[in-house]
Amino acid sequence: MEKKIILSAQGLTKSYGPITVLDHVSVDFREGEIHALIGENGAGKSTLCKILSGAITPESGSIVTGGQTYPSLTPIKAKAAGIGMVYQEFNLVPELSIWENLFVGKEIRRGPLIDSKAMLQRSRAVFADMGVNIDCQAKIKDISVAYCQLVEIAKALLEESKLLILDEPTAPLTNAEIDILFRVLAKLKADGISMIYISHRLEEVFRMCDKITVLRDGQFIRTMDVADTSKEELIHLMIGRELSQEFPPRPGRFDYAGANTVLKVEHLTNRKLKDVSFELKGGEILGIAGLVGAGRTETVRAIFGADKLDKGSISIRGRPVAIKNPSQAIKNGIGLIPEDRKREGLMLILPISINMSIVVIQRLCRGLMISSRKEKELLQSKVKLLSVKLPSLDKPVSSLSGGNQQKIVLAKWLSTNADILIFDEPTRGIDVGAKREIYDFLFDLKSKGKSMIVISSEMSEILNLSDRILVMHEGALKGELFYQDATQDKILSLASGLA
Repeated sequence: MEKKIILSAQGLTKSYGPITVLDHVSVDFREGEIHALIGENGAGKSTLCKILSGAITPESGSIVTGGQTYPSLTPIKAKAAGIGMVYQEFNLVPELSIWENLFVGKEIRRGPLIDSKAMLQRSRAVFADMGVNIDCQAKIKDISVAYCQLVEIAKALLEESKLLILDEPTAPLTNAEIDILFRVLAKLKADGISMIYISHRLEEVFRMCDKITVLRDGQFIRTMDVADTSKEELIHLMIGRELSQEFPPRPGRFDYAGANTVLKVEHLTNRKLKDVSFELKGGEILGIAGLVGAGRTETVRAIFGADKLDKGSISIRGRPVAIKNPSQAIKNGIGLIPEDRKREGLMLILPISINMSIVVIQRLCRGLMISSRKEKELLQSKVKLLSVKLPSLDKPVSSLSGGNQQKIVLAKWLSTNADILIFDEPTRGIDVGAKREIYDFLFDLKSKGKSMIVISSEMSEILNLSDRILVMHEGALKGELFYQDATQDKILSLASGLA
């Protein structure tokens, strides 16, 4: 028997200029269920959820909840209706304690005085209801990312939310942290809390969710029970075409012995790295694998001049180079697509055009002025090359979907004509269709002679993209595997320090 409908979206529509991002979408969410919302980047998932949480006003349609029909909600009305939104980006104050973060702006008072004791007790009660053992007096800066996510959920529950909207909640988490989060979500579900769960990770959807709604290009495609579908069917529904292979075929066997060395690093050492040495060959995709904290990101940040080295040397095509900062790395033909594109790869409030051209702005200048012709030619060529979907180059880059934001980061570094490109988690938070586009593009760059270092926490990416794989453990290189010999077991054995 179907459970009671707790919220119903009816014919919701939203446009930005000529682009319709949500087109008469109707879907029901039921009590005590985890309902996945899936689709490619730009499918309308986040727009729908922002309408439900009151952050965006629809042009038409209605929201039915608690026996009332609303043409739109405000954040205050949404909270009053029991709808809580947990965004990807945490809204926490690092220097304050957990309990202080829970009560920012809604302090409990006894007369004119703030009642700290009552707020601490209430905080402990909320986490106890979640089944979480945590020190509520600990500062946010001292707890893990997973527990920051739980604090955000606790903030929503403190508002007595009956429907939680979770936007990519596992994106920044390790596998162990995901297990912690899922135990909490299962407890909340058992207590009758409903959840809308946005994720690109289909394995999580099958593990945690009861129902799935697929959106594509702003339109409702289908709602189904998780038990009645498959990963292959979902991918077809999401992208509207058959995706015969998740990864493209390799562009031929890589001749490691006959390739020239384009980058050589020797004895890289700092407080996170322990004597790291390796070579990168021309036209090679070099994968770097390892568990969280193994030193993968720290290695490429040191090469790019973003982190200081205590010892070590870097050579490019046999020539020693001094790279003390990112500007020197760029001059030496190195580009870095960072792990956190929103904080390190983009300036979200600035226009797409500036984000794409910022690192080559001097090249576009004629005297003291930027040549609009040169800039337009550059931008148009990269938009066409990467098939970026955008309303206007003048829009802020924050208006784009995750997949298109990642393409803008790529466009920025391709504009530099860098020969050595470093990709740190290139497909994090990107849907299946956009992932395949990124994979195709990496192989296209390889065919043009570009050399790449790819860091990924997804084992399938490391195994299917890399010509050679370096495995790190606790800041040191533990082994090297050529793709013909690499297996998940071998990589995990090295990454765990067992081999």
